Amino acid sequence: MLLPEKPTGERKIEHVRLCLEEEVNGQGVTTGFENYRFRHAALPEVDFDEVNLGTTFLGFELRTPFLISSMTGGSKATGEINMRLAAAAEARGWALGVGSVRAAVERGELAPTFRVREMAPNIPIIANLGAVQLNYGFGLDDCRRAVDIAGADMLVLHLNGLQEVFQPEGNTRFGGLMSKIEELCQVMDVPVGIKEVGWGIDGVTALNLLDAGAAFIDVAGAGGTSWSQVEKFRSIDPVRRAAAEAFEDWGHPTSDCIAEVRDYAPTAALIGSGGLNTGVDAAKAIALGADLAGFGRGLLGSAVASEEALNEKLAQVELELRTAMFGIGAANIAALKETDRLVKRYA
Repeated sequence: MLLPEKPTGERKIEHVRLCLEEEVNGQGVTTGFENYRFRHAALPEVDFDEVNLGTTFLGFELRTPFLISSMTGGSKATGEINMRLAAAAEARGWALGVGSVRAAVERGELAPTFRVREMAPNIPIIANLGAVQLNYGFGLDDCRRAVDIAGADMLVLHLNGLQEVFQPEGNTRFGGLMSKIEELCQVMDVPVGIKEVGWGIDGVTALNLLDAGAAFIDVAGAGGTSWSQVEKFRSIDPVRRAAAEAFEDWGHPTSDCIAEVRDYAPTAALIGSGGLNTGVDAAKAIALGADLAGFGRGLLGSAVASEEALNEKLAQVELELRTAMFGIGAANIAALKETDRLVKRYA
């Protein structure tokens, strides 16, 4: 195990530990992928070995349509997880997001825990900051610093309002953020995207963000980790712990977010994440309109366990996607996006 045996007071280690040990999934809300199925093609008219997972995203060539979503960093233990994720992403051709680089921007000694470029020289890397920090003194130089620390090709600003409410250290001044996001998008040297953290982005909000200059949207919908539930376990305030329970079913299901954002923005760069566990989930996400499928907590246990376990998990997801594509006769990602074989289930 990379993590220390006893809990520490560091927030990022607490987050990782809770995601591994507690029931932090939203309750009463799902990704919605279970509401869809693929119609099997008995004669796929494609050779399995010829099924091609390669794709492009914002001009970057990728061997797979997968993203390791932003998860962690900011301590020795979580930095080691980041390095392991980076090495695996490089080896298998996945894009990589790192956790919020805010800690490293504020405390230079933490920067090495996010410096993943050496481990992943050939894949797109996405640095990550909380959008709300633009209302707490973060500006262009800080955002550039975050990108530089991670050696990143893009920056994503995450929206996590409910988490901040229940977080003891939370920053909740979200007023006026759209104009600041727009200003940043106009002057940053790399593409700036927007992501949620598990409650989803609806079509109207996505369109407004794209109009403001966002280069991509990561819907990060409901059905996976609920950060109000994570913070519930961290809190020692009985009122906040009890209030967090009321939000265990909050959010837009991931599948709904993908379909809705694609409907509102037919040509936008779109990442589908939030509760994905298998390559079949990824196939459904892409068929619904996502360009990349993002995996987060579903990889965390393997990343903590060993390099071998993580590599096996990524290989399994790839095999599941390739098999799903073969099963509907989709020879490549473009064909998967255009398939008419994804249908709604009926009771």
